Amino acid sequence: MRTHVVTGYKSINRYVALDVETTGLSPKSGDRVIEIGAVAIENQCIIAKFSSLIDVDKMIPWQAQKVHGITNEMLYGEPKPDEVLPEFYKFIAGSILVAHNASFDIGFLTNEFALLGMSLNNRFLCTLKMSRKLYPHLPNHKLETVSQYLLGKSCKQMQRHRALDDAKLAAMIWLEMEKI
Repeated sequence: MRTHVVTGYKSINRYVALDVETTGLSPKSGDRVIEIGAVAIENQCIIAKFSSLIDVDKMIPWQAQKVHGITNEMLYGEPKPDEVLPEFYKFIAGSILVAHNASFDIGFLTNEFALLGMSLNNRFLCTLKMSRKLYPHLPNHKLETVSQYLLGKSCKQMQRHRALDDAKLAAMIWLEMEKI
């Protein structure tokens, strides 16, 4: 998978829902981002998308592969972080970021940008925190649970724990929560 960027007119009210897949759970332990997926939202519509696998020259532990299904072989020949992240930085420029469990995604992206001498200063919203506040009665607040509750469908056609589909799902639930 190569980076796919579709750019559109950037307005003041641009949001970018995003998700990352990683080699593990902690950038402080040396874990890295191996996939970024994002969708730009303007006027309650998805207007552009960004998606890329990233070859970080690091073995993906079996436990992580089990979650997202991304293998070392899948990353062979994919772009390196110094190719993907500057393009992603342009894609999110001036946007408010939206993510489910934003502290995880933003923490990893902040680390990846820092490794390249860049900084991430975008404001961000967390749909996980929003869902906990708005829907305390749900059995859990996983992305799939919240999306099923709000959208009334299981979104089985989407590949869970892959960055672009999870970013689309985060965008859809955020748009639903914004209607309240």
